[in-house]
Amino acid sequence: MSYSLAQAQILIDLATQTLILPQHQKSYAISSGKNGIGEQENSGKTPRGWHKIALKFGQRAAKNTVFIARQATGEIYSSALAEKYPERDWILSRILWLSGLEENINQGAGCDTFQRYIYIHGTPDTEPMGIPQSHGCIRMRNRDVIELFELIDEDALVFISAQPLAED
Repeated sequence: MSYSLAQAQILIDLATQTLILPQHQKSYAISSGKNGIGEQENSGKTPRGWHKIALKFGQRAAKNTVFIARQATGEIYSSALAEKYPERDWILSRILWLSGLEENINQGAGCDTFQRYIYIHGTPDTEPMGIPQSHGCIRMRNRDVIELFELIDEDALVFISAQPLAED
């Protein structure tokens, strides 16, 4: 199946580190994979191409709720918690789990976005946006990912581009 950019409810521009909601005329600064762009399993890279929002987690969670394995831990992120667990890759507030739609590109053995646990999720507000810093996921400010979560349904089409996307 092929898609056109006009069908995408979420556009992610890795060149400018921006997530765009065309129907809502909104855009947000993001942070993608610090290891670059790519689909390979265990690479820490952000995958390209057509995806959908497979599952959403955190519907009524408080801002800065900490998630591990998509489960709220009962913790609320703070600098004290960060000092206590410096090794954690913080997943906060909301999770939108991506699933690739292109066989042998971002779906299937060795490259499967869903099996790689690639999310759009909140991160500590102290983390920089606009530069690649994640382990492959799309990180957002907590207030932004909460807003995105409310605006976008499961099965929404997502296009992740390594090339700059011109905004109309």
